[in-house]
Formats: sequence, structure tokens, C-alpha cells
Amino acid sequence: MTTLPPVPRARRAALPVALCAGLAAVLTACAEEPPPDPDAGTNGVGRLTAGQIETKARTAVGGARAVRLAGSLVSKGGTYKLDMRLKEAGAAGSVATANTTLELLRVGDVMYLKADADFWTHGEDGTGSPSQTDRQAAEKLGGKYVKVPEDDPSYKQLRGFTEMNTLLGGLLELHGDLHKGDRDSIGGVRTIKVAGGAGGEGGTLDVSLEGKPYPLKLVRGGKAGVVTLSDWNTDFPLEEPGEDESVDYGRQLPRTTG
Repeated sequence: MTTLPPVPRARRAALPVALCAGLAAVLTACAEEPPPDPDAGTNGVGRLTAGQIETKARTAVGGARAVRLAGSLVSKGGTYKLDMRLKEAGAAGSVATANTTLELLRVGDVMYLKADADFWTHGEDGTGSPSQTDRQAAEKLGGKYVKVPEDDPSYKQLRGFTEMNTLLGGLLELHGDLHKGDRDSIGGVRTIKVAGGAGGEGGTLDVSLEGKPYPLKLVRGGKAGVVTLSDWNTDFPLEEPGEDESVDYGRQLPRTTG
């Protein structure tokens, strides 16, 4: 058996020093690696200021062709629950109040609403006692699309729920100084939050970090409702109902608020 010569003491002392130096270099290199970029693979708006993000979102909305808006809106007239698909040519969906649910359909300037028979039996103040004739008429109207005359007081109110640019322009408003908030995810899409006021008391808007910076969720200030916005630029069909699906009410519609 061959005996290896002993390692000189000076060399033995140098080995731990070299190992420690190498380990220190590795640890230093790891420590100097920058943290992951939260905006990697995004549209880059997360790097902008809160004001710039809001501007980008408004620009994207201004160029959109269609959207789906769902959620609740609170106003002096009550609480409305909306689920509307909107585009320039018209809209389709539903608006629910404390008393009833209305299905709305607008094709161009032609507006229809559909409701159950109970809606059509209400007096103009929502509390009147219907006559037998009114009840019979209501049975025929229930579940049918009823054309809303343009000179009816309800026409303008109902149309407001179907105008894409008007509705979005009025809703997507934050109050107070803008602040950039946390990143989140809405429907599996990464977002960046913009808040009105330091605590979001003026509302918050979640803006997409993927693709175009569309707003995906709005929490209105003053607890005035929460809506989600989806299906941006996804077209949908709009057709006036057939004769077997629609009827002519022939007089002023019942009140639709409350």
C-alpha cells in the first residue's frame, strides 16, 4: 500500500480560508440579485403613476367597442342591480330594483322592456290597486317585450342604462387625489389598483396589467356600489323581438324606479 505524502501545514491552513472566501462570494452574489419584477410580462402600466394609469384606462375605454357591466349602483332613487351588455348600436341585459326586475333591449333608438305581470298591474306610483281590466292586460304583457315610446317619461331613464359611453363616463370617476394601490387579480387577470383618496374613500379602480389597460372593477366612493367590467370588445347580437315576443302597451308605462 502506497502512503500519500502529508499535506504541508501551510497548505492545510489555506484550504479553509479558500472555502470560506468562495462561500462568501456565492452568498454575496445571491444577496445582490434584484427582486423579481412585478411588471415582468405585463403591459407596463404598473410602472406609471396613479394619474397616468387612470388616463391610460380612460383612453382604452374610449376606444372600446363593447363591454359587459355587472354589479350594483346606489343612488338617491334606490339600489339598482345591473347586468348589461353594451355597445354603440344598443344594449341587452337586466336592471333590478327593490320591486322588480326589468329586461332591457335597445336596438338603435328603439327601446323594449320585459317584466312580469306584477309590474304591469302597478299604478303609476307603484301602489295603485289595479282593476280587473288592468289585471287581464297585465297577463298579456307579462313576459313580453314592450316597446317604450320615445315620448314616455321612462324612455330617457331606461335608455341611460343602455348607453355605453354615457354609463361608463359617469361611473368611472374617482374623487380626491389619486394614489397607486396594490396589485391584485380580477377573473384571473392581473391588475393594479388606483384609489381616490389615501384610503380609497373616493373610489377605487382595478386596471388590467394584461393587454390593453381596461378597467375591470370599480368600487364607487361613498359606498355607492361595486361593478365589474368584462368581455371588452366582445361583440354580441342585437335584434328586435319578433311579433310573437312583443306587444304594444298603448299608454304611459308604470314607474320603473324604486
